[in-house]
Amino acid sequence: MDSSHFAGKTVIVTGAGSGIGRATAERIVAEGGRVVASDVVESRLAALVDELEGDVVTVLGDISDEAAVVRVIEAAGEQIDGLANVAGIMDGFLPTAELDDETWNHVLAVNLTAMMRLTRAVLPKMIAAGKGSIVNVSSEAGLRASAAGTAYTTSKHAVNGFTLSTAFFYTPKGIRCNAVAPGAVATNIEAPFKSEWAQQRLGPLMQTNVPGVAEAAQLAAAITWLLSDDSANVSGAILPDDGGWAAY
Repeated sequence: MDSSHFAGKTVIVTGAGSGIGRATAERIVAEGGRVVASDVVESRLAALVDELEGDVVTVLGDISDEAAVVRVIEAAGEQIDGLANVAGIMDGFLPTAELDDETWNHVLAVNLTAMMRLTRAVLPKMIAAGKGSIVNVSSEAGLRASAAGTAYTTSKHAVNGFTLSTAFFYTPKGIRCNAVAPGAVATNIEAPFKSEWAQQRLGPLMQTNVPGVAEAAQLAAAITWLLSDDSANVSGAILPDDGGWAAY
């Protein structure tokens, strides 16, 4: 691990208190960067600060709330070199006929709208600097229809479109935008089956067609590569990081 990859750089990481977000924050700090860490659980952020030796600024709040986005940008300051949109929630694997408005609205708000708002907020600073890297966490559910419920699947397909559109408009201005698409990852995200029909449809597929569970650190390695200058020629990529699931 190169300890100078992020020297002098500030990177915003959402969902930084646990799982992929935490592993991403750890790696950026280890490689010399300053992290603005956002999460909804205060104790996770406190543990992050206590356990990491480096420059970490924490922002407590739900990033689906515009006020939390404003606090994140204020905490970052004038220089924002990278943004890792990691925070996300599942949908109980609810299929369309069983999907309630509350689940739909909440999943889209956290997985998509919050990502858009943060990206929209950092772009003026990146454009002014003529450089920047944005990495969004998509999912295997953004590449197929047999990995989650309707709301989550829709949100992650939309993340891919958002990533590509952002890359199209802003790569000429020096800002790269990419996404990683994980398969199953060992995190604390809750993913219970709330639908008997979904269990019948998806359960057998997940037992036979899904690779092993990845560690969060493996996803963080891909995310930080895309954030770093090592991937300077990569923009508009949706990178499956799924143990080969995308090839099934």
